[in-house]
Amino acid sequence: MKWIYKAIVQKGISFLPFEHKVNFFFQKYVTRGVNLSDQYFEDRLLHCKEHYRYFRQYCNADKFSHLEIGTGWYPVVPLGMFLCGADSVTTIDLSRFMNEPRFRTALKKYYDSYRAGKLIPLLPSASEERLKILIDEVENPACNSLGSFLEKFRIEYHVADARKVPFKDDSFDLITSNNTFEHIYPSALEGILLEFKRICKKGGVMSHSIDLSDHFAHMDTSITIYNFLKYSEAEWKWINNSIQPMNRLRIYDYKEMYRRVSIPITLEINREFDLEIYNKVKVDKMFSGHKPEENAVSHTRIISLLQ
Repeated sequence: MKWIYKAIVQKGISFLPFEHKVNFFFQKYVTRGVNLSDQYFEDRLLHCKEHYRYFRQYCNADKFSHLEIGTGWYPVVPLGMFLCGADSVTTIDLSRFMNEPRFRTALKKYYDSYRAGKLIPLLPSASEERLKILIDEVENPACNSLGSFLEKFRIEYHVADARKVPFKDDSFDLITSNNTFEHIYPSALEGILLEFKRICKKGGVMSHSIDLSDHFAHMDTSITIYNFLKYSEAEWKWINNSIQPMNRLRIYDYKEMYRRVSIPITLEINREFDLEIYNKVKVDKMFSGHKPEENAVSHTRIISLLQ
């Protein structure tokens, strides 16, 4: 099965020096997983749209500062927040993935989407003034380095451990992540949430989109999105890898973690799921003590209004 092959390759890569660079070439030339596809681009636009929508539901600040964790290869969400009027956008990754060519690729994708009439329906809060800046840069290029792109689009890019970031208390109005939490081990994630609590302004909003499904199922239809729940913790350690780790946390684990760090869950939005699909997998005893309806949550968005 495809997923087993990918798991073996990623496990092997995780033991190599410069494993993220090796993984980039593997995904680029073998799995084609690092190309900025229309599907990925539009998915990230929808994340941006929803983050901004819920932010405005709870906060009416004229100017706002935005922080994202998990930049990835392409700055789709930071550019989206710039278009939505963010006064400043900060994005953090544990390793350096973004560079000047990938930034330029993301700009061109926005431009093509706008010219095709797709962008505004996907990101209705994009301002005409900010769109003009983007369009002008694509049609009349002035930036020639990543630094110049970041400055023009009001973005700061940091490679850092999100458990200890170089920002003052109460720095950000909006803090977001997009399918990132599921790749962070619980002990580290709890430290990140504590740091977010410190740097989020009172009256600010956190919006985190979390994919709780087995990511191997995204590329292998022979398994379900609950396949990884059948393995014990000891078995999963042999399968899991540091390239794209999956912590397998369920919705109740995230809720308990939020409780421990005293971050309120103002709104929890779970995607509909099919228990018939879930019941096809005999889950390990570490999950069997919980209701199927809890284990079966595959995607969630957690909104927090900080008081």
